[in-house]
Amino acid sequence: MFTTIKNDIAVIFEKDPAAKNIFEVLLCYPGLHALWFYRISHWFYNKGFFTVARIISEFARFITGIEIHPGATIGKRFFVDHGMGVVVGETTDIGDDVLIYQGVVLGGTSLKKGKRHPTLGNNVVVGAGATVLGPIRIGDNSRVGAGSVVISDVPANATAVGIPARVGVGFSAKDIEKLEHGKLPDPIADAIRFMVREQEKLETRIKKIETLEGITSEIDKYLEKKKREIEEEFFNRDENFAGGSGI
Repeated sequence: MFTTIKNDIAVIFEKDPAAKNIFEVLLCYPGLHALWFYRISHWFYNKGFFTVARIISEFARFITGIEIHPGATIGKRFFVDHGMGVVVGETTDIGDDVLIYQGVVLGGTSLKKGKRHPTLGNNVVVGAGATVLGPIRIGDNSRVGAGSVVISDVPANATAVGIPARVGVGFSAKDIEKLEHGKLPDPIADAIRFMVREQEKLETRIKKIETLEGITSEIDKYLEKKKREIEEEFFNRDENFAGGSGI
């Protein structure tokens, strides 16, 4: 038990640079308090004292703003950073070394009994405000971008972003360690960039054919302007973000 408590405290110093000393962590980290209340309520839940377990979890929610159902299964070194608004459903399974931020919902999508909440593998990071729904699996070493809605499985070592979330380019171990949330990949922007490049190739080919045939046509200035705006939005900006990130 003492080893578990020691690990709970140590992981906060590892994953939160704002942590200054052990007294601050013990007194001012609701994620730690919610986890300890969960462990007590989970013990009662496993013994069949469901009402007592729920009363403990409701009290924990009242003082921490974090709702963890006592039926959930949580591994070692779990850390909820900030934590307000976090909801963890009854049949959720969480692996070791998982980090989630404020506003995260690990919710269900069915009214039937049985497995209806997500399973998170080891070393998973779920960004602020993200929602993971249903009996899906988030693979080991994966991350979910802030504000994303995940409704299908995410493979190991992948990054899911968007609504609904799509799997983007993976991160290097260094990026994951540094928690570079500002450098998340954007699968939708990647698709738009691909379409713009393909359109440019087609336009070049058409111009060559028109030149050979002696055909002249005016460029639609409005469409050309909009095209440049799209390029500015999805090319220049994202290239600046991706610089040096390994993406």
